[in-house]
Amino acid sequence: MKLSQLPVSTGLGLRAPHVEAVLASRPDVAWWEVHSENYFGGGAPLASLLAIRRDYPLSLHGVGLGLGRLGELDARHLAQLRELVQRVEPAAVSEHLAWNQHAGRYYNDLLPVPRVDGVIAHLAGRIAQVQDLLQRPLLIENVSAYVGFAGEVIGEGELMAELHRRTGCGLLVDLNNFHVNALNLGVDPLAEVAALPAAAVAEIHVAGFEYFDGTAVDTHGAAVSAEVLALLDAALRQWGPQPVLLERDSNLGEFAELYQEYLQLALHVRRLEGNTLEVTA
Repeated sequence: MKLSQLPVSTGLGLRAPHVEAVLASRPDVAWWEVHSENYFGGGAPLASLLAIRRDYPLSLHGVGLGLGRLGELDARHLAQLRELVQRVEPAAVSEHLAWNQHAGRYYNDLLPVPRVDGVIAHLAGRIAQVQDLLQRPLLIENVSAYVGFAGEVIGEGELMAELHRRTGCGLLVDLNNFHVNALNLGVDPLAEVAALPAAAVAEIHVAGFEYFDGTAVDTHGAAVSAEVLALLDAALRQWGPQPVLLERDSNLGEFAELYQEYLQLALHVRRLEGNTLEVTA
């Protein structure tokens, strides 16, 4: 089974304030990605999403499952995700390598999983559980981190590659997160990219970040930086053409403004591909 059915072209993250504009104008966008949880409630939001789905490929991107949590995965969340996947028939389904719940308390964030002994088996079991439920591959995404953890035994790229090997899951590689981790923690983003096998990569995310009190924060609230674009160039040269998504979650502005940013990114990717990408690993 293919890891995803996404077009090998540039897509755009679709957020609620822009849905009406997209329905009215049907812009020239290759594919859209939405946050799964925003459509669990059905109703008008899901009806709008299904109307968009009739004209475009869609990717469902989860932000709330918490694959890395210690307790059991939420059965209701899983049931709602399965129902949404059945209704939408998305080109891809993804979730973050993160945790968001402990001791009955939920955290509204994507908290990084410490890469300590036992984490590979723990995450592999959770990924297998979700894939068995959905009867399709799950794409897993790396997250940003703002503190390091003692006792870590493996790099994030190595962890993702091993999870692919064990479970057959696909990799959604967020290059902005690698860059933010480089700024805050000294991680080598090129080494992380090099650790990921081309055959496992199914999607790439790029976005912008902002500084707060000297810390780079993955806000998805600014234009994609030149450094992240350079990392995208290096990644595509290593892996060959891939579906690339532009994310924007804050400082959204009017859709027309974001659409221009999307067109610039799509042109950048096409120009790079026009220079004949040669896969290096």
